[in-house]
Amino acid sequence: MKLVFRPLALGLLIVSAASQLTACFPLAVGGAVMTGMVATDRRTSGTVVEDQAIEFKASSRIRDSLGDRAHINITSFNRQVLITGEAPNAQDKALVAQIVRNVENVESTVDEVAIMGNSNFSERSSDLIITGRIKASLLDSKDIFGTAFKVTTERGVAFLMGRVTERESKRATEAASVIPGVKKVVRVLEIISEDELARSQTAPAKK
Repeated sequence: MKLVFRPLALGLLIVSAASQLTACFPLAVGGAVMTGMVATDRRTSGTVVEDQAIEFKASSRIRDSLGDRAHINITSFNRQVLITGEAPNAQDKALVAQIVRNVENVESTVDEVAIMGNSNFSERSSDLIITGRIKASLLDSKDIFGTAFKVTTERGVAFLMGRVTERESKRATEAASVIPGVKKVVRVLEIISEDELARSQTAPAKK
């Protein structure tokens, strides 16, 4: 299947890859990133800020505790935290989960950490490319809002997060599953009704 990227989607793909390769990138663009994200996100602006704080605090505490012996990614959406990556043993995997649960404002966790050696640079680069292609595909979709989804990929497994309807969930899963390199799609989604979606689109934005 040939993928055609529109200019906007391709641009966001590049930004996405750059932001994951260096933690400094979001700080460099500052308020511009925050403003655009809040404007298109189904979370409140306050929740977006909390999710970013959760990701930063959890990642920092895990690095302080485990150093380089584990490779862990933290993705938070609406205070639900997806933990992915690799840990060398069950004890470290449990420690990671405990650290994340103890971070302020975390309501629930989904632990997808594998007990194995750390992935290498080539594997992580491939995951970044897959994530970018999924995001671009969702943005190009005519029948769903691609910005409603948060996407991360680990060892070819694509994880979808977001506050979406069942219709959007199925459509996004279909779009992600045909991307080259995707082995499986895991949905970590908050499902809402079409009525809830309609009300959220007409209601004033909350903070």
